[in-house]
Amino acid sequence: MGQNIIGVDVGGTTIKIGIINEAGNILDKWEIPTNVTNNGTSILTDIWNSVRHKIDSGQLNEKHISGIGLGAPGFIHEDSGSVYEAVNIGWKNMEIARELKAISGLPVYVQNDANIAVLGENWLGAGEQARNLIAVTLGTGVGGGIIANGTILNGENGTAGEIGHITVEENGYLCNCGRRGCLETIASATGMVRQAKNKIEINPKSHLASFYQKNGSLTTKDIFELANHGDTLSTEIIDYTADVLGLVIANLATIINPSKILVGGGVSKAGEDFINSIDFAFRKYALERVSEICEIKVAQLGNDAGIIGAAYLVQQKLNNTVF
Repeated sequence: MGQNIIGVDVGGTTIKIGIINEAGNILDKWEIPTNVTNNGTSILTDIWNSVRHKIDSGQLNEKHISGIGLGAPGFIHEDSGSVYEAVNIGWKNMEIARELKAISGLPVYVQNDANIAVLGENWLGAGEQARNLIAVTLGTGVGGGIIANGTILNGENGTAGEIGHITVEENGYLCNCGRRGCLETIASATGMVRQAKNKIEINPKSHLASFYQKNGSLTTKDIFELANHGDTLSTEIIDYTADVLGLVIANLATIINPSKILVGGGVSKAGEDFINSIDFAFRKYALERVSEICEIKVAQLGNDAGIIGAAYLVQQKLNNTVF
């Protein structure tokens, strides 16, 4: 019987856990709530207790677990397996790998959650094991990750690949990071809604304004649906967002020279037209030699990318392999 890996994806509200074999097949997966009380001090124990329950009930043989891979939000030092800060769950200067290893007695490897998802997507998803790849996740914020020469780019203190915090507007909207005009303030779901509210203020008699007044709220889904029905302001928001994304991706691609650019997250589900608009902008701004070797694709693995990537991280560390 082959070895299995425990893949863990720690989120702000839930923790996804999976038992994954060496081929990347998910044998079992489940979720537990993220207990953020007391600065998340019980989270690692909660994870191991949940895995332990599978062992005790005979669903998992402890001797067949080769290690635990864990993705966590925040700035991660990959080499030490420690987190500088994970704001959403209260962790600060915490040695995750050392503590979980002490609890479980297994090898533990830790990586930033966005990077873990990129590893998963490149192993078994849309990346198709590219050696050079850029991934952009468009959700509540803008996340990302970069694979260069087969390995995740971490940088000196775990901040490489923070695509959402590239400045795109010098005096733009205030970002959660404290700076202004980050990509995240435009291309995230929050950023697109903010753009819409800005347009409503300037155009109070527009169709977009009356929709907002009538419904009392506005989502990116609404913006895309209104655009599909011919609303010009909504179309302007989508076009501008795609153009900014294309410009950022083109600049990044000049540095990395990737074969694949993956777009994931909730906003990426808006449909083929949006991805095509990003692709069009990318090709407009990119050096031709960079764009001719590169394709933009939608990420495929969804919520499973994190646990699959966590399993790949363990394989990569134990076998000392790259893509």
